[in-house]
Amino acid sequence: MSMKCFCDPGMNGTQFDFILCNISSFNETGSGSGPCQPQTLEDIVLRLLGPRRSPFFLPVTLTYIIIFVTGVVGNLLTCTVITKHKKMRTPTNLYLLSLAISDLLVLLFGMPLEIYDLWQNYPFPFGESICCFKIFLFETVCFASVLNVMILSIERYVAVVHPLKTRYVITNKHAQRVICGIWSVSFVCAIPNTSLHGLHYYYLPEKVLDSATCSLLKPQWIYNLVIQVTTILFYFLPMAVISVLYIVIGKTLSREAMQKGRKLQMNSADKGWNVQVESGRRRQITKMLAVVVLAFAICWAPFHIDRLLWSFITNWTEHMHNIFEYVHILSGVLFYLSSAINPIIYNFLSSGFREQFLELMCNHPKVNSSPYNKRIYFLNGNKGSRTNFQSHSKYSEKAQTSVILSPGWEKELETSSL
Repeated sequence: MSMKCFCDPGMNGTQFDFILCNISSFNETGSGSGPCQPQTLEDIVLRLLGPRRSPFFLPVTLTYIIIFVTGVVGNLLTCTVITKHKKMRTPTNLYLLSLAISDLLVLLFGMPLEIYDLWQNYPFPFGESICCFKIFLFETVCFASVLNVMILSIERYVAVVHPLKTRYVITNKHAQRVICGIWSVSFVCAIPNTSLHGLHYYYLPEKVLDSATCSLLKPQWIYNLVIQVTTILFYFLPMAVISVLYIVIGKTLSREAMQKGRKLQMNSADKGWNVQVESGRRRQITKMLAVVVLAFAICWAPFHIDRLLWSFITNWTEHMHNIFEYVHILSGVLFYLSSAINPIIYNFLSSGFREQFLELMCNHPKVNSSPYNKRIYFLNGNKGSRTNFQSHSKYSEKAQTSVILSPGWEKELETSSL
């Protein structure tokens, strides 16, 4: 009759060495002589892998469920609004659509597996293919999201700093090609880390099926190198580029605001209105995208810190493990929160999205707030005249040429309609 025995780490230099021991080698009290002590298989697996259920499973699961419902509903609304309404299918919104699809993939396929891991960390019951799919999904979404955010920032830079180039640079066809390139690059770059993972089993000395975990199989140094390179290329470098772009955008908008003030004083009211609408729309869109970028940077920072800690630290102490556990939980919550927060930002900071969301959810008729439908009042000497861009009423006969739109203004509104 034999049973598994755990040998003292000092005996062979590692805490994961096990030998078979015979029950006859123990005395009547059941205690063995020397460093070898009797252990059941469950005790050994517990010693190796820790508790099956995370101590934070209940609060984290409830938080994940709230994020899941909010994120799925919000991102589905975003996708529906952009695909349903032709005027919403602008280059900027196509990038937001790509970002929403990325978020939906994480929430619908990644979060259920994450919740399952919280409730039962091992054994992993879904097989090798689902394990690889999980790693591939997270890597792909990680890369696609940051590339989408960076391209959005570049698009805003061109629209604000080089507005005359929007006619031939910021187009729907160009956006579609860029989005295809983003996902292609993300798929390819997700392969290295995915290839390093699979189902890991312990052998004591036979294969223990209950010890199956979806984890690293290849040498640790390869994983460390992949994580460090991808973190630099797909987080720190894009965030640096984005920061520089928004600094330039901010300076340009400030300079435009000063010029607008002078134009309002020097020009007639009709030209001043043109400047106000163009500048106001640019500011609204830029403000919304800047908040999206800021939220992305904050939510994804713990995720990359988590990965870097795991790749840089080789000698772990119990205190370091405890700290890392909290960092891991925080990074997971913020990671999924980033997939749910964007539709909330759109609703608060974009009047176009807000109107479409309300129309879709409440079946309210759309309130058309386009500049083409607004009634504008102009002062002609001591008389007030009113004109409507969509009709030729008796009021407009004297004022039908009072608004002169600058070249590219209509294209800018179409390109940046939110």
